[in-house]
Amino acid sequence: RKYFPADVKNKKVIEFMELKQGNLSVAEYSAKFEALCVFSPHYNTVEAEEDKCVKFESGLRPDIKQLIGFSEIR
Repeated sequence: RKYFPADVKNKKVIEFMELKQGNLSVAEYSAKFEALCVFSPHYNTVEAEEDKCVKFESGLRPDIKQLIGFSEIR
């Protein structure tokens, strides 16, 4: 990751910040989320684990969020 050009890294950060599940399965969304998450240092600390969960949940489709309900991913 440290050998990525800055502009490519920045594009990956933006892609991560804008990531939504869309037509992906939850497994596909999760895999893409984890792959892009490595480019956003804030989300790669123990302290940010809850923020990471909130970010993941916010990208899920509304029908999936409704199934999860108030259980939350934590």
